[in-house]
Amino acid sequence: MAIYVKLWELMVNMFKGIHNINLDSKGRLTIPTKYRNTIDDQSDGKLVVTIDSEEKCLLLYPSSVWLEIEKKINSLPSFNKNSRRIQRLLIGHAEEIDLDTTGRILLSKPLRLVAEMSKKVTLIGQGEKFEIWSEEIWNNRVNTWRSEETDESDDSALSDIRI
Repeated sequence: MAIYVKLWELMVNMFKGIHNINLDSKGRLTIPTKYRNTIDDQSDGKLVVTIDSEEKCLLLYPSSVWLEIEKKINSLPSFNKNSRRIQRLLIGHAEEIDLDTTGRILLSKPLRLVAEMSKKVTLIGQGEKFEIWSEEIWNNRVNTWRSEETDESDDSALSDIRI
């Protein structure tokens, strides 16, 4: 019974929503209060931040989730060009960070530069992870995505989802 309760809590506490946040002068970001217990439960407040390989944003994972992803990335064939690219980008830029007692994390200057972040950022819940975007880049990307036409030929993965 306790296992089912814990699984339900993890499903309910998945990261979702859009949060506009200001970075402080040192590059610290405050995680919304409603997610701090989930992060503590999943990974004792330990997180991993890395770059996204396709977009100008950062990916933020509880360390327990990141460990599984890192295993998969490391198991990719190193002689494959695309695999090496992913390994270099995601693992090469990965940094372990801690949630401090006030719920903040410090984003390093090199990562902030890659994602072109200054003061205003947008934190996007994506299930088991967060994306961290420059607010300006996020707003531009949303506008682009909304204006794009849907590619009907690539909908096989979406066929079971009804909105």
